[in-house]
Amino acid sequence: MIYKFLNMKNLFLLLSMTILPYAVRAQNLQPAYQLLGNDTTCQIFLYSPGEREGLHLAYLTDNAMWQDMGQLCGSDYAQWGAEKRMFNPYISHANDGTWRLIFGVNDYSPCFAAAYSEDLVTWRPQDYPRLSQKGVFNPIMFQMDDGTFDIYYKGKDGAKHYVQASPDFRKFKETPGSSTIDDIAWMRDTAFVGARTHEGNLFDVPKVHLDYIRQYFQAVAHEAELSKESMCDDATRFATIGNQVKATLLVNAGKTKAISDKLIGAFFEDINHAADGGLYAELVQNRDFEYSATDRQGWDAATAWQSNKPIVIKKDIPLSKNNPNYAMLASRDTLYNNGWDGITVAPDMEFDFSVYLRNEDAEKNQVLVALVVDEGIVAKTKIKTEGQGWNRYTAKLIVDRKALKGKARIALTPLRSGSVAVDMVSLFPQETYKGHGLRKDLAEAIAALNPKFIRFPGGCLSHGQGLSNIYHWNETIGPWQDRTPAKNIWGYHQTRGLGFFEYFQFCEDIGAEPLPVLAAGVPCQNSRPNGDGYGGQQGGIPMEEMPAYCQEILNMIEWANGDPATSNWAKMRAEAGHPAPFNLKYIGIGNEDLISTVFEKRYEMICKTIKAKYPNMIICGTAGPFHEPSADYTEGWKFAKANQNIIDMVDEHYYESPGWFMHHQDYYDNYDRTAPKVYLGEWASRSNTLENALVEAMYLCGLERNGDIVSMSSYAPLMCREGYVNWYPDMIYFNGDSITMLTPSYHTQRLWGTYNGDQYIESSIDIQDNLRYRVAASVVRDSKKGKTYLKLVNALPSRLTLTVKGITFLPGTTYEGFSGQVHDENVNIVKDSVDAANITLPPYAVRIIEF
Repeated sequence: MIYKFLNMKNLFLLLSMTILPYAVRAQNLQPAYQLLGNDTTCQIFLYSPGEREGLHLAYLTDNAMWQDMGQLCGSDYAQWGAEKRMFNPYISHANDGTWRLIFGVNDYSPCFAAAYSEDLVTWRPQDYPRLSQKGVFNPIMFQMDDGTFDIYYKGKDGAKHYVQASPDFRKFKETPGSSTIDDIAWMRDTAFVGARTHEGNLFDVPKVHLDYIRQYFQAVAHEAELSKESMCDDATRFATIGNQVKATLLVNAGKTKAISDKLIGAFFEDINHAADGGLYAELVQNRDFEYSATDRQGWDAATAWQSNKPIVIKKDIPLSKNNPNYAMLASRDTLYNNGWDGITVAPDMEFDFSVYLRNEDAEKNQVLVALVVDEGIVAKTKIKTEGQGWNRYTAKLIVDRKALKGKARIALTPLRSGSVAVDMVSLFPQETYKGHGLRKDLAEAIAALNPKFIRFPGGCLSHGQGLSNIYHWNETIGPWQDRTPAKNIWGYHQTRGLGFFEYFQFCEDIGAEPLPVLAAGVPCQNSRPNGDGYGGQQGGIPMEEMPAYCQEILNMIEWANGDPATSNWAKMRAEAGHPAPFNLKYIGIGNEDLISTVFEKRYEMICKTIKAKYPNMIICGTAGPFHEPSADYTEGWKFAKANQNIIDMVDEHYYESPGWFMHHQDYYDNYDRTAPKVYLGEWASRSNTLENALVEAMYLCGLERNGDIVSMSSYAPLMCREGYVNWYPDMIYFNGDSITMLTPSYHTQRLWGTYNGDQYIESSIDIQDNLRYRVAASVVRDSKKGKTYLKLVNALPSRLTLTVKGITFLPGTTYEGFSGQVHDENVNIVKDSVDAANITLPPYAVRIIEF
């Protein structure tokens, strides 16, 4: 038989030349079976063992038993967990040797899933064509002579429907009405696998293909085994190496290359209450009375507020159409808010208070504003209200010098007869970072990282939970009351007090380039089904609305960079207090998206629109939430390489175990230098110990070595308020009073951000082979400062003594670094001078030498 392998070659070479030989040598793996005689083909069975178990492959052994090999792919439709199900998968082996897969996703969505593969191992991201029926059952397909596919499915009423798919499986067209195809078309193959009979599809394939798939699973298993490695087991693993290891560092000062000077940045997303209740210094929770059950089940407009009487919420005469809710207070009623876990007060502390008030009945009133602790009032002021329209009132609250440090509530009480409408109740500490409304200690901790850029506002926050929740930048600028609050995809509320103006201002305040990220015309692929039952990307923004969405993105660039004298958008920036342009150079489009046909169409349109008007704007695309060999990674890079005229950089994301990072320090060594640059936008090793800081330091040495292709990187997530965890690990932990932990990973990022360069100097370490992956070095030079930095990481349980060749250290040369036990969650930074001849690192240590 003629059998076509299309793009199997690259992966096969990868497996055969890199991972697999090592895996086979290490584990002495043997084939699970051997074909007898001169047979060149074997039989496989493609099926699903259960709706949550994805598509599996079983092969027929020489004793006529079906052996399951593992999962080939799973469903990527809608929400994580319950929604990601696969019903009745149907597979077609196309005339050109490629494969097609369709399956049902649930009993109420107006779509089925469609996927394409060239080798059964790597699958193109799934598409979910919108159909007429809510509830698509048992889709089946047949290829026609012209290469198209006839697809049939059954609706809830049992009626049969017909869809035609293009040969490339990217276009789907449903014919109105029902089909008369006979029920016999739904007959499936069967096989007895894993103690029960399953329905599926049988195929004959060449033995080489089955061997290839087996090798893939072996490689994956080997990768998983490597990723389990932990330094906690080092006493056994390195029992024979002694207390000291000697090595030689060879530095070739004459061999250098230019690398990115923006390699280390920061990524800020409002996750873990990092914005409201965090970096944004507002102390009043739900200041706008806009909390709702949409934000979180059980919430309403009065959440976080208390009163001596039932709280009355109205929206008859709103302060703003974008913030319609407000509270009504009658005479002597008191409205309380304790912020997030109480408002910290101490003697002589000063706060800036503001509120919008409207007299409902009378022309004048007085409102007592106080900070209240259990023992009584510690700060107070009175506000005189005038007229029956909305007015903004401000006041300063100073805590009594005799008060004790503690937790307070803000309280508002009308003192005269007549009701008062209340909205936008705000309390800020008087001292914020550079006077721009950000919490000082948190902003300083971020600034101390010396980030060369800041990516914002997300992350998943950018593309949102469904089409209606996509982040629109223009809804976050202007006066507070006119900004549009929104549900946070992480399960709470966004006041939008920390909006695009504040993000750009913060970048300027700390000397970082702004990197705003906007949705690529689709929401998060894990979005819940909408009102029509359509989940995931929900078909994307309708194409007829995409020109307006593209213009919205162009408006953002004009707002950031335009001239207030000629641009209305730039005039808004100037009126907010920043007449000079922000000089935006970078923009991100998309975040961890499913690289579907729906996505690619909108993604390309947005990028072309930006480049047409702003050809020098650096556009950063996306390649999904995982590293290779994930489907989104593969398709994302394929699309970027084919569209280098509009995509300058690709945003990669991955979170892995310490063991994975130990064994992948060479991850970027063989990346294509002619392709778009890499932005490693979200990455971290899982946990918050010294071990994590060490493996991340080793990995950063690899990023610097590949700084000619890796342009940027940022650890994620950045911040977490104690008690409000959405994601773990994080880099900075805090409560309402202070920073509670700067993790070891924070110090790794800070050191690499502080001692960065724009030139890489070639170096190598001569050490015994089995220890090589536990020692890392990088030498970079900052040509502007005229400084060179030698970065060393010892991830061994023994002292490391290095003989350095190619560098001469003058007396007084100093280093900065840290060391400790692998399970430590705090590290002490040390600074000292180095020995001119030999450098000794204690076990589990990082040292950066400046000379």
